[in-house]
Amino acid sequence: MLEALDDNVLQAIAYIACGDGDGLPVRRTGSDLAKLLQQAGWQNVPRFQEPRRAWLHGQLRTRRNQPGAIEAVVKRLADRREYINRNLPLASAQVTEELNRLLAVEGFEVAHSLGRPTIRPLGSAAAQPADTGDTALHATMTDLVRDPALAATLQQRLTEAQICERNGAWLSAIIMLGGLLEGVLLDAASERLPHPQKPARDWTLSKLIQTAYQEKWIQRDAHRFGDVLRDYRNLVHPNVAREFGDPPDKDTVSMCWPVVNATLNDLAATA
Repeated sequence: MLEALDDNVLQAIAYIACGDGDGLPVRRTGSDLAKLLQQAGWQNVPRFQEPRRAWLHGQLRTRRNQPGAIEAVVKRLADRREYINRNLPLASAQVTEELNRLLAVEGFEVAHSLGRPTIRPLGSAAAQPADTGDTALHATMTDLVRDPALAATLQQRLTEAQICERNGAWLSAIIMLGGLLEGVLLDAASERLPHPQKPARDWTLSKLIQTAYQEKWIQRDAHRFGDVLRDYRNLVHPNVAREFGDPPDKDTVSMCWPVVNATLNDLAATA
């Protein structure tokens, strides 16, 4: 699928793999880079030679006509298993975000399905509001929730939030997004935490957000701004809305979408 990537894109993939830039969680040595290619399934990886980035770029160029070779490296970079021994639970999510910024120019993206990365055409998932918010959503409800009935319910919330936004129902859109957030986090708590746990009725959205951050299912940005979305979701209560003052508008909804997308991306990457 990725055999026709532009050479500049291959260089950027090498840069991400080497991990020299800010925001990249792992800096790989030459032996690490050779092992990365081997873990991606490459056979007969040549002996490493300095400089690191030029060597890796050369290897990628050499194999670009070999079906699946480049795709395998990209998927390994996004794979949680690549970072298990480094004690970096969010590294997969960070690298996936970097790769998707890069691959978007070629019309592709990395998605996580049941904990494993896949490559797909950009925006191919029917459940994805790709043009909503600054942070693109790279997960579908079936990536996040195993129960098909619950996944369908949460997908309906997502769809209704989009409908509300398109028709100027700003508060209704935020309420749908808040409900969606609560649903996916509650499912994560039920599936990932050791039993017994508190019943569903005893969880609050605030506690779910805090637990997800403490357990390293979501990153700091999703945690901090998730609390803001929770405050706006509580405007469903008329007395709270009266005390709150200014009602939400289009800009408010536009700020809420990236929070939801970032949270869902994090949950998919740490599933």
